[in-house]
Amino acid sequence: MYKIGVLGDRDSIYGFAALGLEVFPVSTPEDGARALRNLCDQNYGIVYITEAMAEELAPELERCRENLLPAVIPIPGVHGNTGLGINMVKRSVEQAVGSDIIFNQK
Repeated sequence: MYKIGVLGDRDSIYGFAALGLEVFPVSTPEDGARALRNLCDQNYGIVYITEAMAEELAPELERCRENLLPAVIPIPGVHGNTGLGINMVKRSVEQAVGSDIIFNQK
């Protein structure tokens, strides 16, 4: 069975431990890159990562995207939504179906 991990600053991910998810608090990009590499190389099916940390780890995220698993999903942190998460989902959908099917409705 695959595991689910959550990576980011402690304040943003602390609550996920109450849901039974494994949390990996990191405070520097170097620690974040090391933790993400470990999660990608282990038995994780999903890794949630705060958008702020994801922005700092763009090269590592690309390396992880080359593999089928884990699915690395950016989530907003305590400092708010940067839009990175929805942009990555949109890019994945475009790659999968060959067209942009997600659009803003007003």
